[in-house]
Amino acid sequence: MERVIASYLRQVWDKNDWLYEGQYGFRPEYSCERQVITVCQDIADSLDNGEKIEVIIVDFSKAFGLVPHDHLLTKIANSGVDSRVVVWIRGFILGRKQRVSAGGQLSAEVRVRSGVTQGSVLGPLLFLAYVNDIWRNMESTIRLFADDCVIYRKIINNADMEKLQKDLDRLGEGAVENAMKINRTKSKAIRFTRARVKDPLNYSLMGTLIPEASGCKYLGIILRSDLSWPDQINYTEKKAWKVLHFTMRILKKGNSNTRSLAYMSLVRPILEYGAACWDPYREGQIGALDRLQKKAVKFAHHTNSPNWETFASLRMLSRICALFKAYSGERGWKPIGDRLQRPHYLSRVDHERKIRSRRQGRT
Repeated sequence: MERVIASYLRQVWDKNDWLYEGQYGFRPEYSCERQVITVCQDIADSLDNGEKIEVIIVDFSKAFGLVPHDHLLTKIANSGVDSRVVVWIRGFILGRKQRVSAGGQLSAEVRVRSGVTQGSVLGPLLFLAYVNDIWRNMESTIRLFADDCVIYRKIINNADMEKLQKDLDRLGEGAVENAMKINRTKSKAIRFTRARVKDPLNYSLMGTLIPEASGCKYLGIILRSDLSWPDQINYTEKKAWKVLHFTMRILKKGNSNTRSLAYMSLVRPILEYGAACWDPYREGQIGALDRLQKKAVKFAHHTNSPNWETFASLRMLSRICALFKAYSGERGWKPIGDRLQRPHYLSRVDHERKIRSRRQGRT
């Protein structure tokens, strides 16, 4: 029944465009990787134009467990869904109880007065409904992946900095109004630029100065202030080696098919995640990643003659697929697709899908 209700909610909200376009969490065709690529593309465009962009990464604490039920039901009722569905959801979230087991003993039952049911089919979608209005009245760009929030703006003068601070103030006010807690100590402020800037960032959130950082991890991708990728590449390589060595230990007596399947399922996704952003161009970094695959091939097939595609070709394929999805206007790729420029004219040897070339930075 949860799946039926969730399907209905998605249909209604897609039809009336109720969900915020910048929310990528728990939505079909709005993947985590697409969110990362979109944010990185916005930053790269600014750097290529010689501009600076300042980014605030906001961390919400216990977001799923603090959702007030009455506010949630009000928002769902105002989203255009049938009133009978609202009544069903009310019965779904209200009247729940919980207790804790410790040392074989059960505590007394306690009524659940807030939050959405985690681990359920409907819970994540209800959370999206609750945070859906967080972007309203914002002048800066705000993008969300469930409760992961990033706000950024191109900074040309002091007025832009003041506008970004006002948006942070609005975010703090909205968090108080919606009973959401912001972990101000884990929030980060980063300035992306290739110029040498000595002035420190001075943004505050709910009366607390946001710590400035030269880089941070956002949705599993390490972003540096110059949008270079050595930290991300090193992190990916170490993580993949760790998983590969673990796989080699537990499958020491496994057959070739099992070892290959384990590598494809556990190790290669680590190396491919977000590769359209951080694809290396230096031979040393490319060789370090290729050595990992050679080790996996030898482990799986006891031979040094691989028949698998190289990581370089897989990363190129990932970039081409991302470009095609953006060009064809797939959902979740619209922010990038809208910026693709068509040529002013086409010659007789050109094809109708040609894209105008543009200057690229060293990122």
